[in-house]
This record gives sequence, C-alpha cells and structure tokens, in this order.
Amino acid sequence: MQSKAAVQLALILATVGLRAEAQGIDAGRLTLQRIFASRDFVGQRFGPARWLASGDAYTTIELAVGGGADIVRYDAATGARSVLVPAARLVPSGSSEPIDVEDYALSPDGKALLVFTNSQRVWRENTRGDFWVLDLGTWRLRKLGGDAKPSTLMFAKFSPDGGRVAYVREHDLYVERLEGAAPAITRLTRDGSPTRINGTFDWVYEEEFSLRDGFRWSPDGARIAYWQLDVDGVKDFLLIDDTDSLYSFPLPVQYPKAGTTNSAARVGVVSATGGATKWLVIRGDPRNTYIARMEWAGQSSEVVLQHLNRLQNTLTLYLGDARSGAVKPIVVERHSAWVDVVNDLRWLDGGTNFTWVSERSGWRHLYVVSRDGTSFRDVTPGTLDIVNPGYLFGEPFVLGTDERSGTIYFTASPENPTQLYLYRARLDGHEAPARVTPASQAGTHGYDIAPGGKWAIHAWSSFGTPPVIDLVRLPSHEVVRTLVDNADLRARVAALTRGPAEFFRVRGGGGSEGYDLDGWMIKPPGFDSTRKYAVLFHVYGEPAGQTVQDAWGGPQYLWHLMLAQEGYIVASVDNRGTPPPRGRAWRKSVYRKIGVLATADQTAAARAIERRPYVDSARIGVWGWSGGGSMTLNLLFRSPDVYRMGMSVAPVTDLRFYDTIYTERYMGLPQTNAEDYRQASPVTFANGLRGDLLLVHGSGDDNVHFQNSETLVNALVSASKPFQLMVYPNRTHCICEQRGTTLHLYSLLTKYLEDHLPR
Repeated sequence: MQSKAAVQLALILATVGLRAEAQGIDAGRLTLQRIFASRDFVGQRFGPARWLASGDAYTTIELAVGGGADIVRYDAATGARSVLVPAARLVPSGSSEPIDVEDYALSPDGKALLVFTNSQRVWRENTRGDFWVLDLGTWRLRKLGGDAKPSTLMFAKFSPDGGRVAYVREHDLYVERLEGAAPAITRLTRDGSPTRINGTFDWVYEEEFSLRDGFRWSPDGARIAYWQLDVDGVKDFLLIDDTDSLYSFPLPVQYPKAGTTNSAARVGVVSATGGATKWLVIRGDPRNTYIARMEWAGQSSEVVLQHLNRLQNTLTLYLGDARSGAVKPIVVERHSAWVDVVNDLRWLDGGTNFTWVSERSGWRHLYVVSRDGTSFRDVTPGTLDIVNPGYLFGEPFVLGTDERSGTIYFTASPENPTQLYLYRARLDGHEAPARVTPASQAGTHGYDIAPGGKWAIHAWSSFGTPPVIDLVRLPSHEVVRTLVDNADLRARVAALTRGPAEFFRVRGGGGSEGYDLDGWMIKPPGFDSTRKYAVLFHVYGEPAGQTVQDAWGGPQYLWHLMLAQEGYIVASVDNRGTPPPRGRAWRKSVYRKIGVLATADQTAAARAIERRPYVDSARIGVWGWSGGGSMTLNLLFRSPDVYRMGMSVAPVTDLRFYDTIYTERYMGLPQTNAEDYRQASPVTFANGLRGDLLLVHGSGDDNVHFQNSETLVNALVSASKPFQLMVYPNRTHCICEQRGTTLHLYSLLTKYLEDHLPR
C-alpha cells in the first residue's frame, strides 16, 4: 500500500508535468533560465524563527493578508497559532504601509518588539539600518535614534530588563531609554570616527572572525563591554568605479594585506549611564595580536575574552575584571600550525564551569572546564570530531544544553565525513556520545534547539533532495509536525531527468601515506559505461569549505545536473586541508602548503578517475570560485597534462594580496616564509598553462581584489599564453549585483565549457 505522502507526491508530480506541458516546457530538462531566472526551484520560506526564553514556543514571520508581515507565535507541543504582532500594528504615524520586517527580537520580559528595517549592506551583510520598538501593551510604535540619519543604526538590542536599547551609530555607542514620550538618549562614546571604531569592526575582523556586533550588555544591565578598533595605519586599497559617474572615482577600503599593519583592538567596559571606559590591560602589541571573542563571564563583574597572537598558533582565554581592568589567563591552547577560535563558550552550573572546544587530543572535542581553568573534562571522547560547517563563520558547535538531565547536544559524523547528524553527550563525561538523528535519515541535518533542550527545529536534506523542516521532540527525535515540506520544489526536482549519482573514495597525493579522499560524481542520464565522457571537476580545496557534502546544493547542484543532462560527468573531491570531520592531522596538514598539497591531492584524484573505462582522459576540465578559482589555476598551471581547460572565478593569484588574518593563519608571515608564499601562488606557475583558461572577476571585489586577476593577466601576457577574460564592472566577490548578472555569468561558463571541452 502506498503511503499518504507517496500519493501526495505522485499527485504533485502529475500536476507539475501537466503545468509544464501546458507551458511548452519539458519538466525533465533544466535550462539556465529555469535555474537562474525563474522561481521554478525556489523553496518555501520559513522564519526567521525565534525560540521564546521559556523554550515551549517560538515566533516567526508570516505574510499578512492585507500586506506586510505578522509576528506569529506557535506552541511547540500543540501547534496552537496566535498572532503576537499583527502587521497593522507596525504602521508608522503618517504612513499607510507597515514596516518591512527584515529581522526582529522580543524584549527579555516579552513586553516589547524590536524591528530592523530599511537596511543597507556593510561588506558582506546588511547590518546598518533603522530600528523601531513596539510596546506590546500600548501598541505604541517609535523609531530609535532621535535625529539619526536614515539607515545609520547597527546591532540594536534590549537591555536585560527590557527598558533600554543600546546600538551603534556612526562608530559610537548609544543607549536609549524607552520610557517617556521623548527619547532619552545617552551617548556612551565620543571618539568614534572612520579610523576609531566603537562597537563594531573593520573589514578584516568581519570577514575572517565573523565579528560584526561588537558590544555586550552585562547580565545586570549596568554596564556594556565593547571592542574598540584603531585602524589608523591600515592602508587603503582603492577600488575604482568607472561606470557610476562621468569620471571614475576611487572607493577606499581599509584592507590589511598579508604581512602589513593591522588595526589595534582593545576591549573596554563602560557604565550604561555614561562615564569613562575602563580598558582591560592585556600585554603585547595590539597591532600584532587579536581579540577574537568577548562575552560576559556568566555574571556582571567579569568578562571573558579570547586573545590570539599574530600567527594564531597560541590562543589565551582571559578573565577580565570589569572594574579594575586586570586580566588573568585561565586556558592556553597552542599548536605548531594554528588554533581555531571557540564560538560557543557556554556557562554552566551557575557560572562555575563552561564549555570549551579543543583539538588537544588530535580530534575536535567538547570539554567542560572549571572557571579557573584547572579542571578539563572531555565529554566527547574517542576518534570523533564535533563539527558544524559554519564554525569558521561564527556558528557554534554546541547546539543546546539540558542541565537538568546533564545533557549537551552537538553535530558530528564519525562514520561519514560528508554527512551530519545530531549527537548528545553527558556533561559529566560518563557515557560515550550517542546519535540522536534516526539511522534511517541519511544526509545532512541542522538543528535550532530550544532553551532547555526539549524541542528543536530540524532541517534535513541530502544530495539532490531539497530540505524538509520539522519540529522534533528531544531526545526521542519524534517528529511533532512538519513546518516546511517543500512539496512543490521536491516534485519539480523529482521530475528532472537524472542519471546515476554516487559518492566515492579515491587515493590522494601522498603515495603510500596518502589519504582516501571523499568525492561525488553525477553521471549523464542514460549513462553508458562503454562510452567515453568528458569530466568537469568542481573544486574549492581550502580550509574555509568543503564541496563534498551529502546535502541539497541549490542552484549550483542544479547547474551541475544541467551539465550532466548535456552529456558531461561532473565530479568533486575534497583534498587534505579542507574542513571535513577527519581529525586534526587531516585539517592542519595544509599549513604553509596552501595550493601545494591540494594540487597533489586533486591531481591524484583526477588521474585515478581518468582511468575509469568511461572517462576520456583527454577531456578533463575544472572550475572553481574564490579559493576554488585559485585551485583551478594551480591545477591548470601545475598539472597541464591532466586538465584540458579551466574556468577560474574571482581567484587569489598571489597570496600576498589577500588579508592578514586568513592568509597568515594558514601560511605564516610573508616576511619569514617568502618561498612558501611563492610556491602557494598560482601566478608563479603561469608559464605552465597549456590548456584553455577563462578568467572571471568583478572589478568591485572588496574581498579578493581585481588586482589578483590583473597581475595574472600580466604574467600570462609576458609568457605569451592565450586566455579569455571577463570582467563584471563594480560587482563584488559574489558577482551577483545588478539585474541579470548571475544568469549572464553561468551562461558564460556554460558556453565556454561547451566550446572548450566538447561533449
């Protein structure tokens, strides 16, 4: 007997097929237009969702019938829905339209709503905008900031008592009291400027430490701890805008390139009513150290901060006295390569212990550490890495705790590094970690766990299968209700004509000491093992990301599938030094060998695959973006006998051109490791190009500067090497700004592939 879900899917598939037939579209075929210029493969929207402090309900945003958005509350156990804030209550005086809710937060006492709107982009994300507060008792709506210019407030957040809001405004910190008809605003800092930044960060701290919001309320609401950055001395890199004016003009970005002067960071504590700042006294040159994390230490008299030396191979956890500014070290982590920042220090047992993440055992384990640092308890022992794909971008490893049962939740995948599952462990370390995600649900799972650890919003996807989001009860993982089934998207994807797809392992480039590398492969529909196929590899190959994941890949997966429908085999392999959960030695083998070790592994993998009887070894191509663009160049230049063609998007071509924090973490300083930098830089080997190369870059890329591609162009011209170049004016690293850009880019890549790697 068919299940109800199977019958529903069959009906949807039939509907999709009829609709496509009526429109003259082959539902089984992908096109660039369908992927990048239609809504055919757009999933259902959910959230942003926020768990209430009680842990028994959550809020989310839903479109209102009359326009705008309602803030809606759902009871976790029953699913009972109530409109907490109707859109009609978010209409400012003198306006007929409700505020566009981009983000929101409830006050700790649940009596007020903070709304973020009218945002503007700051580097990667929209973090500057307008904030409004709605009193949920009187329905009074007021805009924060007094006479502030539009879209100039950042990171507004309620005080613990809910009666005040603090925010950053044009490099200074403010506190605004919510009582009374007129705003009562206290300016806490007065020295803010483009070169002295209070409560937020410069370009490189944001990009590489994922730090944007740079201040914290004390638990009692009496003080605010904050970062201050002095960026004077950090050189400007000038981006040139040639198209938005009759005459070109420069756009300066304070950007510290490898080996150059950094900003100086310090942390201070100021009374929320104003007054002098008490600065924490930390030894060392602040321009050659980093303060990578800072929080209040479970109470209001001490802060805790993570301090790194410039090489990032020593991390010291300090407790700092908020009144005197004195600090004392409680934990020191060292490694000959680098030490990762810990994103999820959580205080337990009333502030007497905290969670900590360390690779000191050779695996990334979770520890419970005493407040003075004298006691370390490993709660995830064994050959297991706790993992979160977003940890390099500020996401935590610890997903939730239930102190009543002594349980902590995290994600891991000890048996298959391409997947991700929920595990739990006892805080006392007396039991081995146990998997919570059902064994029947292969793939990648993410969790937003409620306070108290009894409920979780759970997302699950797998390779080629879009996500489903549901509410589960913990620790049983019982599905209480489905929140997003993505039925239409799943039906459209299921209707696509697909060939076989497989995950595999292949030997890397270390000879007898090499590792087995994980990979995936998409074969064409109607795959014939007696034919010879062209193969396109998708690469990244650096510590910031892995490409081989048993997870839904969105538009990029669909583009790869479209190429398979056109007759290509598409494959990807993760080399050593990428972040899968395979132990410290795997990840840190890449130290001072960025690009070098990866080239050996990727080339060995390609050679192994080209020996398969259905692969044409004369038709091997490669493409990648950012670090993958660099990897593409390294493979074309260093292994020209393997790769026939490559498409490199936004590559770093000379490692000296990239920023201090990322580059020096993995390569050391160029002043002392000049030869390592030379060997790691694709431009060094430009003379090795024999195949066909398409080079793509955005001239407004503030991350990987267009300078990289210009320098490579000079090297290729000097070596008399033909190539093709496409420049997207004023586009940033995503090459996504302005109408039609994404479609144009992938059309360009597709056409180049078809012309230079014939099917």
